[in-house]
Amino acid sequence: MKPKDRIILALDVADYDEAERIVYKFEEHIEIFKVGSELFTSVGPKIIEKINSIGKKVFLDLKFHDIPNTVAKSAAAAARLGVFMFNVHTLGGLEMMKQAAEAIRQSSLDKNIDRPKLIGVTILTSIDQAALQDELGIGLRMSAQVRHLAELAQRAGLDGVVASPEDAENIRSHFGKGFLIVTPGIRPSWASPDDQKRMLTPKEALRRGADYLVIGRAILSQPNPVGALKRIEEEIGGI
Repeated sequence: MKPKDRIILALDVADYDEAERIVYKFEEHIEIFKVGSELFTSVGPKIIEKINSIGKKVFLDLKFHDIPNTVAKSAAAAARLGVFMFNVHTLGGLEMMKQAAEAIRQSSLDKNIDRPKLIGVTILTSIDQAALQDELGIGLRMSAQVRHLAELAQRAGLDGVVASPEDAENIRSHFGKGFLIVTPGIRPSWASPDDQKRMLTPKEALRRGADYLVIGRAILSQPNPVGALKRIEEEIGGI
C-alpha cells in the first residue's frame, strides 16, 4: 500500500463543521477517516454520508461491546451505513463476535453492498501491564492476553484486530499476513505522547507488522497539519 493508504486520520472532534473542514483539508492526502464515539454521538451518521459522498472511506470506531444480539444488530446497522471498517471489543467474547460477523455478511448480501471489514479491539493503548493486572484483574502478561484475544477474533471470523503497535509483531508472527492489524498509539518522535502509554513511531509500527496507522492529534495539533502528514508519509515511504 502507498503511505496515504496506510494512514487513518482520526476526526477526534465533536462539531460537524469542524470535521467537514478537516475532511476537505485532507481530501487529497488521506483515503480513510476515523469517526469515533465523540463525533458520532454528536452529529450522527451524516458525517459518514459526507465522507462517503466525496469518495473517501470511513473507519467507524465505536467499539461495540454488549450482548451478542445487540451487537449483531448494531453491526448490521453499521454495514448499512456503508463504512469501510468498524470494530467490536474482543472482550465481548467469541459468540458476540461470531454474531457480528454473520450479521454484516447477511446485511451486505441483502443490500448488495460491499461487506465492511470487521476488526476486534484487544487491549486499549491507554492500558499498561499494571492496569491490566491491578485494575482489570487479568493475570496474563500483556503479550499473552493480546494474542489470546486476537485468536478469539480470528476464530470468530473477524478480519483482524486493533492493537498497540508494540503488539503488532507478536500478532503478525502468529496469524500471518492475511490478518489485519490496525494500530492506534502512533506518535512520531517529534509529537507529544498525550494519554497513550504503549506507543511507537509510524515507521517502527509498520516494521513490526501494522497494516493501518490511526493518527489524530499528532497531525492535527501541529502548526502545519498537512505538512506534518507529509513528513510522516516521507518517513514511512520506504517500508
